[in-house]
Amino acid sequence: MPASSRLRRILRRALQAGAVGLALLLVLVVVVVVQGWTAFGQAPRGDRLARMQASPQWSDGVFANPQPLWNDAWGMLTEALHSSDHSSPAEPLPVVPVDGERFATAPASGLRITWLGHSTLLVEIDGHRILTDPVWGERASPLTWIGPQRWYAPPLPLAELPRLDAVVLSHDHYDHLDYPTIVAMKDWDTTFIAPLGVGAHLAYWGVPEERIVELDWWQEHALGDLRLVATPARHASGRQLLDQDRTLWAGYALQGPDHRVFFSGDTGLFPAMREIGERLGPFDVAMIEVGAYGQAWPDWHLGPEQAVRAQQMVRGELLLPVHWGLFDLAYHGWTEPIERVLVAADEAGTAVVAPRPGESVEPTRPPPLLAWWPEVPWRSAREYPIIATKVD
Repeated sequence: MPASSRLRRILRRALQAGAVGLALLLVLVVVVVVQGWTAFGQAPRGDRLARMQASPQWSDGVFANPQPLWNDAWGMLTEALHSSDHSSPAEPLPVVPVDGERFATAPASGLRITWLGHSTLLVEIDGHRILTDPVWGERASPLTWIGPQRWYAPPLPLAELPRLDAVVLSHDHYDHLDYPTIVAMKDWDTTFIAPLGVGAHLAYWGVPEERIVELDWWQEHALGDLRLVATPARHASGRQLLDQDRTLWAGYALQGPDHRVFFSGDTGLFPAMREIGERLGPFDVAMIEVGAYGQAWPDWHLGPEQAVRAQQMVRGELLLPVHWGLFDLAYHGWTEPIERVLVAADEAGTAVVAPRPGESVEPTRPPPLLAWWPEVPWRSAREYPIIATKVD
């Protein structure tokens, strides 16, 4: 066969293979869009959009951080080649089963926090119950068959949650705003408090508008004598490719007559954390995210050492590390965040509490610190530092 004919045949087969590959890719995209459509949520419009556009944080059609997020695109790709062999637990974790009757008796100190995994916490503060970023779904994903899968079942069945005064949402990423959980809660007699724009998702999923409160940074909502203040954060938002940063992200300060609590949501380090401490602190406990970090994206999340620094900046008396121990969302070992937090806290003279999933603690009289996780290899801050940009 002439060389030219062989070449034409090779090209024809390559084109055919490419066409088949493209067709399969298009089918996959259609499947993802169809199956994930409702979980994607809905874009804000009308009065909700007008409020967003009036925000000082709104710029050129999106929300923006005062200190932009820095990313190393090539580094993100290469880090995937060096993923830890211990990014997920090898054995079942010592989860503490939670019986709803635990909450029938108020905490003696007036403040009790139950860590249900990742950023889901039940905060009992001065007679009020607040639930943060509830995730009872199986995956941090719009799909049921792919995406980060939880390592253990929820310690407390959703049906056994006590009556809540509010559900507080920090932003609309899937590991914080969980579609199946919100749908299960949509008819509950509670208030859903969220940053600007996130209410569009809630309303689309069936939460009545009268139960939705949307806040800009520094705005507040009162639940009787409990004051909830949305605080700045350095992060991002979005549930699909076309809605990036179209809703706001935030942390929260919960201020009761006798106690104060800070919940960071997802955030990188930023200078205004000092202002949070000055205006709203000191806090009995700061619940700050410590996990899911990388040198190629150091501004998206704090990382362990900067979580300790953030706790000092916001004036937290006790650090309760969150955003770890449930999902594999980065390339570091799963125990690395808490191991490094303990080292950094010891060097800084900071008190830390590390409850098991499902365990309750009273921050004003914290239990002894016990390492309930296994000893597996992890990188130190010297080996793999996480340092935010644009922070003195």
